[in-house]
This record gives sequence, C-alpha cells and structure tokens, in this order.
Amino acid sequence: MALAYLGAVIGAGFASGQEIVQFFVIYHPRGWWGTVIAGILFALMGGVLLYLCSITRVGNYQQLLQVVFGSRAGKAVDVCLSLFLFAGICVMFSASGAVFEEHLYLSKALGVFLAYACVLVLLAGGIRGLVFSYNLLVPLKILLLLLIVGCAAFFADTGTIPTGEVSISWHRIEYWGLAAVLYVAYNFALAMVVLCEYRVLVRPAEGILGAVLGGLMLGGMALLYYLAMVRYVPVILNYEVPMLFVAGNISVPVKFTYVIVLWIGIITTALADAYGFTQRLAAFTGISYRFTLLLVLTAALPLSFQSFSSLVAAVYPLFGVLGLVLVAGILVRVVSLRTLTKKQ
Repeated sequence: MALAYLGAVIGAGFASGQEIVQFFVIYHPRGWWGTVIAGILFALMGGVLLYLCSITRVGNYQQLLQVVFGSRAGKAVDVCLSLFLFAGICVMFSASGAVFEEHLYLSKALGVFLAYACVLVLLAGGIRGLVFSYNLLVPLKILLLLLIVGCAAFFADTGTIPTGEVSISWHRIEYWGLAAVLYVAYNFALAMVVLCEYRVLVRPAEGILGAVLGGLMLGGMALLYYLAMVRYVPVILNYEVPMLFVAGNISVPVKFTYVIVLWIGIITTALADAYGFTQRLAAFTGISYRFTLLLVLTAALPLSFQSFSSLVAAVYPLFGVLGLVLVAGILVRVVSLRTLTKKQ
C-alpha cells in the first residue's frame, strides 16, 4: 500500500523537481514547513481514504465516488476523473518522448512508443500486473532518488553556483500553507484511484497503516527534494527540469542516471492513469480488459506527440480542482459517517 501511494504521487512532475519548486522552494524559508504539512496531510488523507473504503466495503474508485457524492453527482465526477486519467496517459507518453528527445538526444517517437509498449506489457495482467510493476519499479526509483537527492542535499558542492533570495513577483510568501494544501489535493486524485484498487489486496488495518506510512514517506521525500534544490536558489528557478540541473552539478553520470529515474517516474504514473481508465471503460462497455487496454493506449498516441509543456498547462490545473473536490467530499463523508455512528 505504501509503495502504491509513492508510485502514484512520485511521477514525472515530482521526479523532475518542478512540483517541489512551484509549491515549496519559491516560498523559502517557509517552504520547509510546507513539506512537513504536506506529509501530514498525505498521511491523513491516505488513512481517511482507506478507512472510508473499509467501512463502506468499496472495491474500486467508482464505487467510492458513489458513496461520497451520491449517484448523480458521483457519475459526473467519475466522468471528469476518467477524462483526466486519459489525458494523463497522453501527458506521460509525451513526457517520455520529451526525455528521449531533449536529454538522451534520441527520437521523440522512440520515447513515446517505448512508453506505450512498456505500459501495454506491464498492465496486460490487470491489477496483478499493476502491483507487480509497482513492486518492481517503485523501490528502484525510490532508492536511486534517495541516493542522488541525498547527495545533492548534503554533500554537493555549490560554491560556484550563484545564490540569493527568491524574488518572484507573482507569489506571496504568506501563502506557503495554502500551497501545501493545494499540492496534496493536486496529487490526490490519481493516488485515490490506485489506493482504492489496492484495498482489496490487504486487510483493513494493514491498508490504513500502509497509506499513512506512504503519506509520511511522501512528506519526507518532498523535504529532501526541498533541501537539495533550495541550495541552488535562485538559479534553480530558471530550469524546467530542476533536478537534472542539480544532478548535473554532481557529475555527468549522475545526471544521466537521474534521466533514467525520471523516465521510470513517467512510466509509473502512466501505469496508474492507464489502469484506472482502462478498467473503468472495460466495465462500462463490456469489452474485455486487455482489448480495451490496447484501444486506450493506441487512442492516446496522437495527442502524445503534442508539446509536453502545453499538455501539462492544459490538463494539470483542472486536475488540481478535481483533487480539491475529491478531498473535500471524502472528508465530509467520513465526518458524516462518524457522526451517524455516534448517534446510533
């Protein structure tokens, strides 16, 4: 369960360092506290989600949406989430192409089709394939991230890098707490899909504990990233993939190793998006899961060749709004159930 949480959240945006810069580094020195709050909120929401899934006995995110929002509103939220999951597949395929083109100096098409093939093969086994993929890829990703980011945070030499105070006209430092809340909400929609699917594989108490542990680990990872990148302020603010700059400042081999880590992050996010959307569409249409998976991934290819940055700009803000709606709905539903239980 903890690996599922980590795999869903630590995707391309997290691994690139851009999310940590936008939500925490620009609020330096308050950003440190922002990562702590985010970790607590990730743990709280993960535990609350698994508690709600356990007491209502839901087995997937569609059933959860019905419980939280009711039949009519739940279907509307389900449609929105399904559309965003499909858009997420396109974004991750495009991100893979961008990594191959900009950092490995290979064809963008190769990056897109390699991601397509990996997701198709790894998800052919359904939920078991998703679990196997996460158990294989997430520990490798986390280990490499910890080694590189830890080295950058505590040992890398920044003597030749100009540093100074953050100065960005459009942000105000007093909003650091709000940024932490938005960061959790922004990432929670996809995490909810994965955690709901994993719930049936573990006992209720184990699921809740695993989600809480995963949330705390996410906060710890965010803090470590913050410590690594804040050392390079303000230079770090000029880069679209800040962690590649940080890794490159350690050594060229470390930079290329980090490119591999970034690509693994892209694949794990694509796996979550693709599984969530495919199993929903297969259940709705009655078409077999594997054939639906092939159709979904193939349908995502045309948009995948669009600009990665333009896709992110169009999709992710709306994904954040949906995350806020989901977080608020889950909290309200849990409180109402607890109140009803006490009255009885």
